[in-house]
Amino acid sequence: MTARETIVELLNRGAADAPAILAPGRPALDYATLRAMLLEVTGALRARGIGPEDRVAIVLPNGPEAATAFLALACAAATAPLNPAYREEELDFYLDDLKAKAVLVGPEEDGPVIRVAERRGMEILRLGAAEDGPAGLLRLAGGPPVAPSPDPDATALFLHTSGTTSRPKLVPLSHANLVASARHIGRTLALGPADRCLNIMPLFHIHGLVAAVLASLAAGGSVFCTPGFNALRFFAWLEEARPTWYTAVPTMHQAILARAERNPEAVARSGLRLIRSSSASLPPQVMRALETTFRCPVIESYGMTEASHQMTSNPLPPAVRKPGSVGLPAGPLVRIADPLAPVLRGPGETGEVVISGPNVTKGYEANPEANAKAFFEAEGRRWFRTGDEGFFDEDGYLRLTGRLKEIINRGGEKVSPLEVDEVLMDHPAVAQCVTFAIPHEKLGEEVGAAVVLREGMNATEQEIRAFAAERLADFKVPRKVVILPEIPKGATGKLQRIGLAQRLGLA
Repeated sequence: MTARETIVELLNRGAADAPAILAPGRPALDYATLRAMLLEVTGALRARGIGPEDRVAIVLPNGPEAATAFLALACAAATAPLNPAYREEELDFYLDDLKAKAVLVGPEEDGPVIRVAERRGMEILRLGAAEDGPAGLLRLAGGPPVAPSPDPDATALFLHTSGTTSRPKLVPLSHANLVASARHIGRTLALGPADRCLNIMPLFHIHGLVAAVLASLAAGGSVFCTPGFNALRFFAWLEEARPTWYTAVPTMHQAILARAERNPEAVARSGLRLIRSSSASLPPQVMRALETTFRCPVIESYGMTEASHQMTSNPLPPAVRKPGSVGLPAGPLVRIADPLAPVLRGPGETGEVVISGPNVTKGYEANPEANAKAFFEAEGRRWFRTGDEGFFDEDGYLRLTGRLKEIINRGGEKVSPLEVDEVLMDHPAVAQCVTFAIPHEKLGEEVGAAVVLREGMNATEQEIRAFAAERLADFKVPRKVVILPEIPKGATGKLQRIGLAQRLGLA
């Protein structure tokens, strides 16, 4: 086993007759059929003049076809799954930035992606309808089957960073990067052929693509691909899929918990071996509630696109899981550095989290300025700056204090939004919260918080502020608490701190 495998080699390890891809109400796609499909899709692309280095975007709804399209196109060419909810001008930007030669769409697609692709003279690949076939079976008209044979260093996947405060950056991830991360996740979770992941994450995001799909298949297991997160349908999917685990962002876990009391039989029969959380900080209160409800360990991990997802993770029992921490290094080397200089810091010091390893991208595409800021050399290795602030505790567990650009600077006093979140989540009436910076003309920034209350419970802004004042230094107490029916989220379900003051009319 080597970290320099390709996705083709990874998919060759599953037993031929074992299920690989499943979906609600569909027969399973086994590994033998999946491998044969890779050859057929590669042949269809080659017949249309699409070679190994060409880029093919995917614009498909969440589901089994989104998973297998990622696998097939990553092996046959280079691929970039895009959010199907993008508006026409967004699709135009991303397809232009990707320099995509073709785009894969559903059989009936007639939305803005078609207009953009036609205007750009791109090849439009339409999936053949296969609703009655195995989950995720792709049909593309074309030539005879061709075996894909990518190099481990070839780019398999392109993803854009979120671009919250600037132009999104294009992240190329090689086969070796992706396979290394999938292996790291598999080792962390002790995944094997008997494991099945219930995927509720979007399949245009690194979390779903690598943690749910690729890590499952790297272990010879299977993934049950839903049409996307739906708290009302989650428990029916649990019953149908019989998964051993699922992975999600904290807001999804919270929505599942809110419905769990109404689905006691499905919860009792769930049989989950573990629950994984990543892509945002999991409040310790939510971790405890999940473990009590589902009677299994909750494993919080830390990942990001530039690392092909996983960087650190809490371990499985009997090792210690630490609520509020993102665990131990779980793949790459992880250190703390000076945010302003190429200098690594010692144990116990707070600074910027940096990583180096086989799952880390070599750099943003065509962006030397961003690469100069994001990468540096130290101790004979190349390190990537994550943009997160944190420190290692006495046991070597990483604790994040927040994104460097999200740390609130109140008149020179630094406030960690995560620390305030954790205190507010202890209030009995608070179901969800996010702490954020409000511009202030004298202090620079002031502390604000948006809160969602538990169903049937009440609390005023003054009561919540008084609760926080009992546990936090005065400068950390939110000066403004906004009670909302729902907190704005991004496309992947993450709560958005940056720009929230403007969105709520507080700037």
